Amino acid sequence: MKGLELSFKFYNECGEPVLKEQFPHILPYLAVGLAGSGSECYGYDDDISHDHDFEPAFCIFLPSEEIVDRKTAFQLERAYSKLPKQFMGLPRSIMSPVGGSRHGVIRMDEFFLAKTGTTDGALSLEQWFSVPEYSLLEATNGAVFQDNLGQFTAIREKLRYFPESVRLKKLAGYLLLMGQAGQYNFSRCLSRKDTAAAQLAVFEFTNSALHVIYLLNRAYMPYYKWCFRGLKGAELLGSLANDLEYLISSGNKEEEAKQKSETIERICAKIANELKTQHLTALQTTEMERLAYAINDTITDHNIRNKHILYGV
Repeated sequence: MKGLELSFKFYNECGEPVLKEQFPHILPYLAVGLAGSGSECYGYDDDISHDHDFEPAFCIFLPSEEIVDRKTAFQLERAYSKLPKQFMGLPRSIMSPVGGSRHGVIRMDEFFLAKTGTTDGALSLEQWFSVPEYSLLEATNGAVFQDNLGQFTAIREKLRYFPESVRLKKLAGYLLLMGQAGQYNFSRCLSRKDTAAAQLAVFEFTNSALHVIYLLNRAYMPYYKWCFRGLKGAELLGSLANDLEYLISSGNKEEEAKQKSETIERICAKIANELKTQHLTALQTTEMERLAYAINDTITDHNIRNKHILYGV
C-alpha cells in the first residue's frame, strides 16, 4: 500500500473520529492531509521506503493562534500521540506529546515559512527565484483530506506553479547551459583528452535538460534523487529519461563519445520541437544557446527580462 493511501485510511478510521468527538469546536478550522518531505508525499514510495520514516501518520495543519490557541494545540498534540500504536500491521514511531516536524500537529504558517520563506504563499517575483524548486514542491505535494476553513488549500494554490515570467527566465537559463555544456564543451573537452571534464559537461547538460523538461511540463523538479523517477511519469518528453540516463552512466571512449554526441543532439532536437509546439519560439534551430536568448526576449516583465540570462538558474 502506498503511503498516501495508508495515511488517508489511518486518518479516516482513527484520526477523524477523535477529532469529531474531542475537538468538534475547532474542526471547522483544521486542514488535514499529508504533504512535505518524504517519498510517500510524492507517491514515489516503494518497498525500500519502508526502512525509515514510513508509518501510519498524517498532518493536522492549524491556523493562527488567534483561531486555535496554544492550549488547544497542545491538547491536539496529546490526542494525536495517543492514536493506535499500530495500524494495518505497521508500527507508528514514538512521538513526544509536542509532536514531530513531519507529522502530527503543525502550524500552517510555520509549515509554509519553512518551505517557502513566507507564511501565506504571497511571493514577489524576486522571491520566486530564491526558493528551491524541491521546496516549492514539498509545499504543494501530497494530498489534503479535509480543509474546512480553506486557508491551507488557498495558500497551496498560490504556490501551485511559477509565474510565467519566472518560468521563462529559468527556461532560458537552463537552455543556455544545455548548449554550452552539451553542444559545445563536451566535444572540446574530449578533443583535449580531458575525459573527466567531458563527463562533468555531460552531467551539467543532463541536469539542465532535466530542469528544462520539468519547466516545459509546468511541474516543479523534485529533490535530485527523485528527478528521474518523476521524469518517467512526465506527460511531455518523459521518453527522454533513458537517453539522459545513458549520458551519465556511460564512458567516453571514442565510440561511446560519438554515440553520446548523437544522443545530446537528439535530446536538443526534441526539446526544440516542444518549444515550438508550445509556441514559445518560432526559431528554426536546435541550437540551445540561440533558443535561450529567443525565449528570454519573450519575457513580458522588463525587469526580469533584462536581468542576466542565467539569473534564474
